[in-house]
Amino acid sequence: MNLLIIRLVIFAVLFWAGLKLYRMYREWKLSQDEETRRQQQLDNGRMVRCSFCRVHLPEDEALSQDGRWFCSREHRDRFLEQQPPA
Repeated sequence: MNLLIIRLVIFAVLFWAGLKLYRMYREWKLSQDEETRRQQQLDNGRMVRCSFCRVHLPEDEALSQDGRWFCSREHRDRFLEQQPPA
């Protein structure tokens, strides 16, 4: 009878430890997923198209002038030189 009680106690302790480890893993996984999702949102910012060469690039890397987007200063200057004066 004593052996049965010892086995039940050991089983209960192992079950409790496994449950604790599973909960810790699940919390860690959720925090990793949230961090990954946040990083993707930062990486996947709004894309704009260069008015000169038509290449798409992130908005935070583009130059804007008169409501148009450009990938570089050179493209902005060349585009503005080609436009007839208003």
